[in-house]
Parts: sequence; C-alpha cells; structure tokens
Amino acid sequence: MFKNILIPTDGTPVSQKAIEAGVKFAKVHGAKVTGLFAAPSATPVVYENFLPVGYTTPAKHAKMIEKTANQYLAVIEMAAKKAGLRCEVVHLTSDFPAETIIDMARKKRCDCIFMASHSRKGIVGVLLGSQTQKVVANATVPVLVYR
Repeated sequence: MFKNILIPTDGTPVSQKAIEAGVKFAKVHGAKVTGLFAAPSATPVVYENFLPVGYTTPAKHAKMIEKTANQYLAVIEMAAKKAGLRCEVVHLTSDFPAETIIDMARKKRCDCIFMASHSRKGIVGVLLGSQTQKVVANATVPVLVYR
C-alpha cells in the first residue's frame, strides 16, 4: 500500500519510539523509509528543550546542529538497516518544522508520514503549538500519529 514513508525526528524519546514503530510499519508494507531532521538556523543563542542555555558563535552552533542531526538521523538509518529497508535521510534548516515535513513528503514523493505526538499541554502547548497537529491538518498524504 505505501511505498515511501517519511519519519521525521526531533531526537526526543517519544520520537525515537515513533521511529521504531514507523520502521516496523514500513517493513510490513515493504516501503522505503525517508528520515528527516529539521533544525532552526544557527544563532548565537543555544537552546536546550526550547530554553536558552548559552551563547556561542553561529559557526560553532551550526557544527553542534550538524552533529545532533547526524546522531538523530543515524537512529533512523540503523533501524531501517536492521529491518532490511532502503533508507534516505535528510537534514534541513527550517524555523517551520510542520511546513518542512509536509514539503519534504511532497519533494521525496512520500505517500505516508509517520510521526510522534508530544501531547504538550498547558502554556507550553500554547506557546510551542503542535507541529503534529499542523501536519495532520495540512498534509495531502495520510499521517499516522504515534503516541
């Protein structure tokens, strides 16, 4: 049924669980896996868990982001390899993750998006919004939400 499944990651534990489930889902369908990590542009401010934690040069920050992207995407690559699936991974810079996920699904001709939901509530949910909700509302392909 599905031939190419997009699995975005943000490196969180729930995202890692979604990767495992998404790869199993892809295996059932004999689908290729496309992994995606979209990070904001490098700035002098370094964030951790959405909070500023320090300062660095944009060049050093870019290297930190690249290292993080490689670590997160390696999880997808290894899971796909272990399952015997073809896999492609993409790291992009974007301040709009939901739009990037939808755009990448279109560009890579993915016919399904399999992603985690963080279920943020309260003020954090209001401030950060739900990227998953935005993808579900705007994607033109099926979106499977892992909780």
